[in-house]
Amino acid sequence: MRFANWRLQQSTGVIDEAMSFKNKVWDWLTNTGMWETVLFSALRILLILILTRFVIKLLFRVIDRSLERQEKGRMQVNPRRFITVGELLKNVVSFAGNFVMVMLILGELGVQLAPLIAGAGVLGLAIGFGAQNLVKDVITGFFIILEDQFAVGDVVQIGTLKGTVEMIGLRSTRLVSWTGEVHIVPNGSITNVTNYSIGTALAVVDLPFSNSRKLEDTIELLKKAMLELKDSSSLANRVPTVLGVQSLTASEYVIRIAADCPPGVRADLEREIQMYAKEALEEEEALRLTAEAEKTAE
Repeated sequence: MRFANWRLQQSTGVIDEAMSFKNKVWDWLTNTGMWETVLFSALRILLILILTRFVIKLLFRVIDRSLERQEKGRMQVNPRRFITVGELLKNVVSFAGNFVMVMLILGELGVQLAPLIAGAGVLGLAIGFGAQNLVKDVITGFFIILEDQFAVGDVVQIGTLKGTVEMIGLRSTRLVSWTGEVHIVPNGSITNVTNYSIGTALAVVDLPFSNSRKLEDTIELLKKAMLELKDSSSLANRVPTVLGVQSLTASEYVIRIAADCPPGVRADLEREIQMYAKEALEEEEALRLTAEAEKTAE
Protein backbone atom coordinates (compact mmCIF):
# COMPACT_ATOMS: atom_id res chain seq x y z
CA MET A 1 0.00 0.00 0.00
CA ARG A 2 2.84 2.34 0.89
CA PHE A 3 4.61 1.50 -2.34
CA ALA A 4 1.49 2.27 -4.32
CA ASN A 5 1.07 5.62 -2.56
CA TRP A 6 4.72 6.46 -3.20
CA ARG A 7 4.35 5.61 -6.89
CA LEU A 8 1.21 7.74 -7.05
CA GLN A 9 3.06 10.69 -5.49
CA GLN A 10 5.96 10.29 -7.90
CA SER A 11 3.64 10.19 -10.88
CA THR A 12 1.76 13.23 -9.60
CA GLY A 13 5.07 15.13 -9.17
CA VAL A 14 6.19 14.29 -12.70
CA ILE A 15 2.84 15.40 -14.07
CA ASP A 16 3.03 18.65 -12.11
CA GLU A 17 6.58 19.32 -13.38
CA ALA A 18 5.51 18.60 -16.93
CA MET A 19 2.56 20.92 -16.62
CA SER A 20 4.79 23.58 -15.08
CA PHE A 21 7.32 23.27 -17.95
CA LYS A 22 4.47 23.37 -20.46
CA ASN A 23 3.13 26.54 -18.85
CA LYS A 24 6.58 28.15 -18.93
CA VAL A 25 7.04 27.27 -22.61
CA TRP A 26 3.62 28.60 -23.41
CA ASP A 27 4.27 31.78 -21.48
CA TRP A 28 7.58 32.18 -23.35
CA LEU A 29 5.95 31.57 -26.73
CA THR A 30 3.12 33.99 -25.96
CA ASN A 31 5.41 36.72 -24.53
CA THR A 32 4.64 39.60 -26.89
CA GLY A 33 7.27 41.92 -25.44
CA MET A 34 10.03 39.35 -25.85
CA TRP A 35 9.08 38.62 -29.47
CA GLU A 36 8.99 42.34 -30.23
CA THR A 37 12.50 42.70 -28.84
CA VAL A 38 13.70 39.71 -30.87
CA LEU A 39 12.04 41.04 -34.01
CA PHE A 40 13.54 44.51 -33.66
CA SER A 41 16.98 43.02 -32.89
CA ALA A 42 16.74 40.79 -35.97
CA LEU A 43 15.74 43.75 -38.12
CA ARG A 44 18.65 45.80 -36.77
CA ILE A 45 21.08 42.93 -37.42
CA LEU A 46 19.74 42.55 -40.96
CA LEU A 47 20.09 46.31 -41.49
CA ILE A 48 23.67 46.18 -40.19
CA LEU A 49 24.49 43.37 -42.64
CA ILE A 50 22.96 45.21 -45.59
CA LEU A 51 24.62 48.54 -44.77
CA THR A 52 28.00 46.86 -44.24
CA ARG A 53 27.83 45.13 -47.64
CA PHE A 54 26.72 48.37 -49.30
CA VAL A 55 29.51 50.45 -47.76
CA ILE A 56 32.18 47.87 -48.62
CA LYS A 57 30.99 47.64 -52.26
CA LEU A 58 30.89 51.43 -52.50
CA LEU A 59 34.46 51.74 -51.19
CA PHE A 60 35.61 48.99 -53.57
CA ARG A 61 34.21 50.99 -56.49
CA VAL A 62 35.94 54.17 -55.28
CA ILE A 63 39.27 52.28 -55.04
CA ASP A 64 38.89 50.84 -58.55
CA ARG A 65 38.11 54.22 -60.10
CA SER A 66 41.01 55.93 -58.29
CA LEU A 67 43.48 53.31 -59.49
CA GLU A 68 42.13 53.53 -63.05
CA ARG A 69 42.87 57.26 -63.07
CA GLN A 70 46.37 56.64 -61.75
CA GLU A 71 46.99 53.91 -64.34
CA LYS A 72 46.19 56.35 -67.14
CA GLY A 73 48.76 58.82 -65.78
CA ARG A 74 52.48 59.14 -66.43
CA MET A 75 53.67 56.11 -64.49
CA GLN A 76 55.03 53.21 -66.53
CA VAL A 77 54.36 50.65 -63.81
CA ASN A 78 53.48 47.02 -64.32
CA PRO A 79 49.67 46.74 -64.00
CA ARG A 80 50.21 44.10 -61.35
CA ARG A 81 51.40 46.93 -59.06
CA PHE A 82 47.99 48.54 -59.28
CA ILE A 83 46.35 45.16 -58.72
CA THR A 84 48.49 44.70 -55.61
CA VAL A 85 47.60 48.10 -54.22
CA GLY A 86 43.93 47.64 -55.05
CA GLU A 87 43.77 44.24 -53.37
CA LEU A 88 45.60 45.61 -50.33
CA LEU A 89 43.13 48.47 -49.97
CA LYS A 90 40.16 46.17 -50.51
CA ASN A 91 41.42 43.74 -47.88
CA VAL A 92 41.84 46.55 -45.38
CA VAL A 93 38.36 47.90 -46.12
CA SER A 94 36.81 44.43 -45.96
CA PHE A 95 38.52 43.57 -42.67
CA ALA A 96 37.62 46.88 -41.04
CA GLY A 97 34.01 46.74 -42.27
CA ASN A 98 33.45 43.14 -41.17
CA PHE A 99 35.08 43.80 -37.79
CA VAL A 100 32.74 46.73 -37.12
CA MET A 101 29.78 44.64 -38.33
CA VAL A 102 30.61 41.75 -35.95
CA MET A 103 31.02 44.15 -33.02
CA LEU A 104 27.62 45.74 -33.72
CA ILE A 105 25.92 42.34 -34.07
CA LEU A 106 27.45 41.12 -30.81
CA GLY A 107 26.20 44.28 -29.14
CA GLU A 108 22.69 43.56 -30.41
CA LEU A 109 22.96 40.03 -28.97
CA GLY A 110 23.78 41.43 -25.56
CA VAL A 111 27.51 40.59 -25.50
CA GLN A 112 29.71 42.95 -23.46
CA LEU A 113 31.99 44.62 -26.01
CA ALA A 114 34.36 46.40 -23.63
CA PRO A 115 36.49 43.30 -22.80
CA LEU A 116 36.60 42.27 -26.48
CA ILE A 117 37.68 45.72 -27.65
CA ALA A 118 40.32 45.90 -24.90
CA GLY A 119 41.70 42.48 -25.91
CA ALA A 120 41.77 43.43 -29.59
CA GLY A 121 43.57 46.66 -28.71
CA VAL A 122 46.27 44.83 -26.75
CA LEU A 123 46.72 42.29 -29.58
CA GLY A 124 46.94 45.03 -32.20
CA LEU A 125 49.49 46.93 -30.09
CA ALA A 126 51.67 43.82 -29.78
CA ILE A 127 51.52 43.16 -33.52
CA GLY A 128 52.25 46.81 -34.26
CA PHE A 129 55.40 46.80 -32.11
CA GLY A 130 56.60 43.56 -33.66
CA ALA A 131 56.07 44.57 -37.29
CA GLN A 132 56.29 48.36 -37.23
CA ASN A 133 59.13 48.51 -39.79
CA LEU A 134 57.21 46.25 -42.19
CA VAL A 135 54.05 48.33 -41.78
CA LYS A 136 56.05 51.52 -42.36
CA ASP A 137 57.60 50.08 -45.54
CA VAL A 138 54.21 48.98 -46.90
CA ILE A 139 52.48 52.30 -46.16
CA THR A 140 55.33 54.32 -47.69
CA GLY A 141 55.42 52.08 -50.78
CA PHE A 142 51.67 52.47 -51.21
CA PHE A 143 51.90 56.27 -51.21
CA ILE A 144 54.92 56.23 -53.54
CA ILE A 145 52.84 54.37 -56.13
CA LEU A 146 49.61 56.25 -55.47
CA GLU A 147 51.18 59.75 -55.57
CA ASP A 148 53.35 58.97 -58.63
CA GLN A 149 56.53 60.14 -56.88
CA PHE A 150 58.67 58.21 -59.35
CA ALA A 151 58.13 55.43 -61.87
CA VAL A 152 59.94 52.48 -63.38
CA GLY A 153 62.57 53.81 -65.78
CA ASP A 154 63.04 57.13 -63.97
CA VAL A 155 66.52 58.23 -62.93
CA VAL A 156 66.31 59.14 -59.24
CA GLN A 157 68.56 59.81 -56.29
CA ILE A 158 67.53 58.41 -52.91
CA GLY A 159 69.91 59.64 -50.24
CA THR A 160 73.40 58.92 -51.58
CA LEU A 161 72.20 56.30 -54.09
CA LYS A 162 71.52 57.30 -57.68
CA GLY A 163 70.27 55.07 -60.46
CA THR A 164 67.44 53.96 -62.72
CA VAL A 165 64.32 52.60 -61.02
CA GLU A 166 64.00 48.95 -62.00
CA MET A 167 61.19 47.91 -59.65
CA ILE A 168 58.73 49.58 -57.29
CA GLY A 169 57.25 47.33 -54.65
CA LEU A 170 55.10 47.85 -51.59
CA ARG A 171 58.03 46.94 -49.34
CA SER A 172 61.14 48.00 -51.28
CA THR A 173 62.41 49.84 -54.37
CA ARG A 174 65.21 48.53 -56.60
CA LEU A 175 67.69 50.91 -58.28
CA VAL A 176 70.33 50.07 -60.89
CA SER A 177 73.28 52.48 -61.04
CA TRP A 178 74.91 53.41 -64.33
CA THR A 179 77.85 51.14 -63.45
CA GLY A 180 75.56 48.14 -62.93
CA GLU A 181 75.22 47.93 -59.15
CA VAL A 182 71.75 46.98 -57.90
CA HIS A 183 70.54 48.83 -54.79
CA ILE A 184 67.50 47.60 -52.86
CA VAL A 185 66.07 50.36 -50.67
CA PRO A 186 63.36 49.71 -48.05
CA ASN A 187 60.52 52.12 -48.72
CA GLY A 188 60.31 53.11 -45.06
CA SER A 189 63.82 54.58 -45.23
CA ILE A 190 62.99 56.85 -48.20
CA THR A 191 62.70 60.35 -46.75
CA ASN A 192 63.48 62.46 -49.85
CA VAL A 193 63.81 61.67 -53.55
CA THR A 194 65.34 63.66 -56.39
CA ASN A 195 63.74 62.69 -59.69
CA TYR A 196 65.82 63.55 -62.75
CA SER A 197 63.24 62.28 -65.25
CA ILE A 198 60.44 64.81 -64.82
CA GLY A 199 60.18 67.86 -67.06
CA THR A 200 62.95 69.05 -69.38
CA ALA A 201 66.66 68.72 -68.70
CA LEU A 202 69.43 71.10 -69.74
CA ALA A 203 72.56 69.71 -71.36
CA VAL A 204 75.53 71.99 -70.68
CA VAL A 205 78.99 71.69 -72.26
CA ASP A 206 82.00 73.91 -71.59
CA LEU A 207 84.69 73.89 -74.30
CA PRO A 208 88.13 75.48 -73.71
CA PHE A 209 89.97 77.27 -76.53
CA SER A 210 93.37 78.88 -76.76
CA ASN A 211 93.49 82.67 -76.65
CA SER A 212 95.33 82.52 -79.97
CA ARG A 213 91.99 81.77 -81.65
CA LYS A 214 89.71 84.64 -82.50
CA LEU A 215 86.52 84.57 -80.40
CA GLU A 216 84.23 85.45 -83.32
CA ASP A 217 85.63 82.62 -85.48
CA THR A 218 85.21 80.10 -82.64
CA ILE A 219 81.59 81.09 -81.98
CA GLU A 220 80.73 80.99 -85.67
CA LEU A 221 82.34 77.55 -86.02
CA LEU A 222 80.40 76.17 -83.03
CA LYS A 223 77.09 77.59 -84.26
CA LYS A 224 77.51 75.81 -87.60
CA ALA A 225 78.38 72.59 -85.80
CA MET A 226 75.26 72.85 -83.63
CA LEU A 227 73.08 73.35 -86.70
CA GLU A 228 74.49 70.15 -88.16
CA LEU A 229 73.83 68.34 -84.87
CA LYS A 230 70.17 69.41 -84.85
CA ASP A 231 69.71 68.26 -88.46
CA SER A 232 71.23 64.82 -87.91
CA SER A 233 70.40 64.01 -84.27
CA SER A 234 67.06 63.35 -82.58
CA LEU A 235 68.27 64.00 -79.03
CA ALA A 236 67.98 67.79 -79.03
CA ASN A 237 64.56 69.46 -78.96
CA ARG A 238 66.03 72.47 -80.75
CA VAL A 239 69.38 73.83 -81.94
CA PRO A 240 71.86 73.99 -79.02
CA THR A 241 72.64 77.56 -78.04
CA VAL A 242 76.21 78.88 -78.03
CA LEU A 243 75.97 81.13 -74.97
CA GLY A 244 79.42 82.72 -75.26
CA VAL A 245 82.41 83.06 -72.95
CA GLN A 246 81.89 81.29 -69.62
CA SER A 247 85.35 81.91 -68.15
CA LEU A 248 88.64 83.49 -69.17
CA THR A 249 92.28 82.99 -68.17
CA ALA A 250 95.59 84.25 -69.48
CA SER A 251 95.99 81.24 -71.77
CA GLU A 252 92.46 80.20 -72.74
CA TYR A 253 88.77 81.05 -72.75
CA VAL A 254 85.83 78.70 -72.23
CA ILE A 255 82.73 78.72 -74.44
CA ARG A 256 79.50 77.32 -72.97
CA ILE A 257 76.88 75.51 -75.09
CA ALA A 258 73.44 74.64 -73.67
CA ALA A 259 70.50 72.67 -75.08
CA ASP A 260 67.06 71.58 -73.87
CA CYS A 261 66.45 67.84 -74.02
CA PRO A 262 64.48 65.00 -72.39
CA PRO A 263 65.95 64.14 -68.97
CA GLY A 264 67.02 60.65 -69.90
CA VAL A 265 69.28 61.67 -72.81
CA ARG A 266 71.16 64.59 -71.26
CA ALA A 267 74.49 62.75 -70.98
CA ASP A 268 74.17 61.40 -74.53
CA LEU A 269 73.42 64.87 -75.91
CA GLU A 270 76.38 66.39 -74.07
CA ARG A 271 78.64 63.76 -75.66
CA GLU A 272 77.20 64.52 -79.11
CA ILE A 273 77.78 68.27 -78.63
CA GLN A 274 81.42 67.61 -77.80
CA MET A 275 81.76 65.21 -80.73
CA TYR A 276 80.32 67.66 -83.27
CA ALA A 277 82.47 70.49 -81.89
CA LYS A 278 85.58 68.32 -82.13
CA GLU A 279 84.73 67.25 -85.69
CA ALA A 280 84.21 70.89 -86.69
CA LEU A 281 87.60 71.83 -85.24
CA GLU A 282 89.27 68.89 -87.01
CA GLU A 283 87.63 69.85 -90.32
CA GLU A 284 88.76 73.46 -89.88
CA GLU A 285 92.30 72.29 -89.11
CA ALA A 286 92.30 70.02 -92.15
CA LEU A 287 91.18 72.89 -94.40
CA ARG A 288 93.89 75.12 -92.95
CA LEU A 289 96.60 72.53 -93.55
CA THR A 290 95.35 71.96 -97.11
CA ALA A 291 95.40 75.67 -97.80
CA GLU A 292 98.92 75.98 -96.43
CA ALA A 293 100.06 73.02 -98.51
CA GLU A 294 98.58 74.53 -101.69
CA LYS A 295 100.21 77.85 -100.91
CA THR A 296 103.56 76.18 -100.36
CA ALA A 297 103.20 74.26 -103.63
CA GLU A 298 102.66 77.48 -105.53
